[in-house]
Amino acid sequence: MTALIQGGRHAPPSPVPTGRLRRWGTEVGLGARLALTGGREGLLRTALTAIGVGLGVAVLLLSVSVPAMLDACSSRNAARDDDRYGSEKIAPGDTTVLTLNINTSYHGRNVRGRLVRPDGAHPILPPGVRSVPAPGTVLVSPALRDLLASRDGALLRDRMPGTVGGTIGKAGLSGPNELVYYALRDDLAFGQPNVQRIDRYGSVNAHEPLDPFLLMLVVVIFVVLLMPVAMFVAAATRFGGEQRDRRLAAVRLVGADSGMTRRIAAGEAVVSAVLGLLAGAVFFLVARQFVELFEVAQLSVYGSDVRPPLPLLALLVVSVPVAALAMSLVALRRVVVEPLGVVRRATARTHRRLWWRILTPIAGAALLAPLTGRHGEFNPWQAVGGVSLVLLGVALLLPWVFDRLVGRLGAGGGLSWQMAVRRLQLSGGSSVRAVGAIAVAAAGTIALQMLFTAADAAYTKDTGQDPARVQAVTTVTMSSLSTVRDAAGLDASLRAAGMPSVSTYRRDVARFGEDGFASVAIGDCAVLRELAVLDRCADGDVFLLDQPELRGQTVGTGDPDNPGPQWTVPATARTATPRLDPYGQPVSGLLITPSAAPAARADPAYISYVHLAPGDPDAEERLRNAGMAINPTMDVSIMRSRAADSTFAGIRRGLFAGATVTLLLVGLSLLVGTIEQLRERRRTLAALVAFGARRSTMGWSILWQTLVPVVLGLVLATALGLGLGALLLATVDVPFHADVAGIGIVCAIAGGVVLLVTAASLPALWRLMRPDGLRFE
Repeated sequence: MTALIQGGRHAPPSPVPTGRLRRWGTEVGLGARLALTGGREGLLRTALTAIGVGLGVAVLLLSVSVPAMLDACSSRNAARDDDRYGSEKIAPGDTTVLTLNINTSYHGRNVRGRLVRPDGAHPILPPGVRSVPAPGTVLVSPALRDLLASRDGALLRDRMPGTVGGTIGKAGLSGPNELVYYALRDDLAFGQPNVQRIDRYGSVNAHEPLDPFLLMLVVVIFVVLLMPVAMFVAAATRFGGEQRDRRLAAVRLVGADSGMTRRIAAGEAVVSAVLGLLAGAVFFLVARQFVELFEVAQLSVYGSDVRPPLPLLALLVVSVPVAALAMSLVALRRVVVEPLGVVRRATARTHRRLWWRILTPIAGAALLAPLTGRHGEFNPWQAVGGVSLVLLGVALLLPWVFDRLVGRLGAGGGLSWQMAVRRLQLSGGSSVRAVGAIAVAAAGTIALQMLFTAADAAYTKDTGQDPARVQAVTTVTMSSLSTVRDAAGLDASLRAAGMPSVSTYRRDVARFGEDGFASVAIGDCAVLRELAVLDRCADGDVFLLDQPELRGQTVGTGDPDNPGPQWTVPATARTATPRLDPYGQPVSGLLITPSAAPAARADPAYISYVHLAPGDPDAEERLRNAGMAINPTMDVSIMRSRAADSTFAGIRRGLFAGATVTLLLVGLSLLVGTIEQLRERRRTLAALVAFGARRSTMGWSILWQTLVPVVLGLVLATALGLGLGALLLATVDVPFHADVAGIGIVCAIAGGVVLLVTAASLPALWRLMRPDGLRFE
C-alpha cells in the first residue's frame, strides 16, 4: 500500500474499471427504459420527440435524394435520345428507322411525340416499347393515356394521329407524369423536312453545367431550405425538457448523483432519437409512394428514383443520436437537478458571451469574400460553408439579442403583456429555439429574394414580340406530309379552326453571285405591310428594303445544290422602309406581290401571322390541332412580350415547392413547441383561471410570448440576410439592391405563421385551463 501511495504520483492513469463501465451502461439503459415505460407523460414526450425528429429526418432524406432523382431522369432521357446529326450517312437496313420529332404542348405541358417508319423487318425499338405501333394507333405514356381519357384531354385527342393502342414502359419515360407518344407514319421518307434515319437509340449522358449565377441560386436554395429542417430536428430532441427534469429530480431523491442523472438523460435522448430515425425512415418510405403524384418544373420522378446516397445516409444515422445527446447534455447545464426539485439558472442568460457567436457569421463572410469578382469561377462547397455559417450566426446571435432586449423590458402594459414578458424573462429559451428556425429561414429567404430579383432581370427578358399586333406565328415547309400546298389553303385551314384573321406569305431566298443572298417574302399587300411601310401597294409590285444593287439582276430561288427557278428582279422595284416583324426582328431583302413572284420551289416554306379569338382559353390548342392536321412539322409560336429562361424558371418553381415544405415544417415546429410548453404549465394555467384570469388574457399572453421572439428574430434575420445577399450578389458580380417589398412579404409570411400557430394552439390552451388541471398524483 505504501509503495502504491509513494509511486502513485508517477504511475500511469489506470483505465476505467469494468464495473464502472457496466454501471454506466446500466444507468444509460435505465434512461432508455424510462423513455419507453415512464408512464403516459413519458411516453407522450418520447412520441413527440420521435415524431418531430422523424419528420425532419424524412425531409432531409428526400432532400439529399434530389441528385439521384435528377440522375435517374437524365439517364432515361439519354437512353431514348434519337437526335442524329449527319443521319444521311446512315444507310437504310433491316434495323434502321425513320423518325420525325413532332413535340408539342398542351395547356402549358410539354408533349413529346415521334412519328416512326421502319426501314426493315426488325427495327430498333425505343426503351419502354415492345413493338412498332400498329397502323392507326399510338403508343402513349400512362399519364397521356389518362389525360386523353379525361374531359380535360378532349382537344388533345383531336391532335393524336391515332387511337391509343398500348402504353410505354417506365424505361422510356423521364418520369411517371411525362406525356409521350409514338405513332406509325407510312409516308415518312428520308429527305422530308426534319426526318432522320437512326440505327440506335441512346446517347452519352452529358450534363450541361449551370452558369455560376444559377449554380449559386441552387446552392443557396438547398442551404436555406435544409438548415431550418436541421434546426427543427435539433429542437425536437428537447421536447418535454421540463417534465424530464422533474423525473430526474425524483431519481435523485432515491439516491442518484448528478453524473448518474446525466447518463440517464443521455439514455432517454438517444432512445428518442433512434425512434425518431425509425419514424423518419417510415415517413420517408411512405412519402416515396406518393412522390409520383407531384410534379415540379414539369419534372416528375418514380418512387424508385428517390434514393439517398449511402454516405449521407450513414452520416444522418450517426449525427441525429449524437446531436440529441449533445442537446440533452447542454440543456442540463442550465438546470440544477436536486432531490427536492429543479432549480433553473435564470441568471445564466446574462452571461452569454458574444465574441464566439459573432465569429460564426464573420467566418461565413470570410469564406464568401474570395468568391467575389471571379467572373465564372465558383466553388460550390466553399459557398455552402459560407452561407451555412452566416445563417447559423442568426440562430446563435438570437439568444444573445433576446436576453439583452427582453431582460430590459419593464412591467408596464396590460396584464397579458406583463405575463408574457415575465414568462420570457424566466424561461424564454424554448421560445427562442423554436423561433430560430423561422429566423434562419427568413434570413436565407431575404438573401434569395435579392438573388432572384437580380436573376429575374438577367434571365427574364423582353422578347421584342408584340402580342397586341399578332398573337401567334406558324412556320411550315411543305412536303408530301402536307394536306395543303399554298398560302390560300393555309389561310382557309387555319380560319376553319376558328382563327379570326390569318395572313400568310411564302418565304424564300434569292441567291446571286458566288455567295450573295437576300431573303424574299411573297404575299399580298396586307401581309407585306406587316413587314414594311408601304406608301402604296398593288398586285404586281416589288419592293426593295435594302441592297438596291439587286435591281435588274437574275437570281436563283433555291439552295446551292438545287438553284431552283431563275427570276429577274424588275428594274422598277421600289424602295420601302422595313418594319420589325412580329418577332421583333428587323426585316431585309425583297417583298414581292403574287403576280410578280417567281415560281415556287417543290418544298416552299410559309409563314402565317395569326390572330387568336380574345378571351378564348382553347384558341392556342385549336391552332396547334390545325397545324398538326396541315403538316406534323408545322411550328406554332405563341407571342410573349416577356420570356424566362427555362432553367431559371424551373429553379424558381422548385424553390416554391421546397419553401412550402420547409414553411409547413417550421410552422409545425412552432406549434408542437407551443403545445409542449402549455402542457408543462398546465397546473399553473389552471391555477390562474381558478384565481380569476380570463381566457382571452391567457390567449393574448401566448401570442405575445410567440410574437416577441419572432419580431426580434426577423430584425436580426433582415440585417444578416441583407449582408448575405450583398455578398452573394458580389459573387456573381451584380450590384447591390435591397428588395424592400420582398423583405416585407417575408416578414408578413413569418408573422402569419405566428398567428396561425397561436390560433391552432388555443384549443389546447382552453383544455389545459380547466380546473381538473390542478389535480396532482
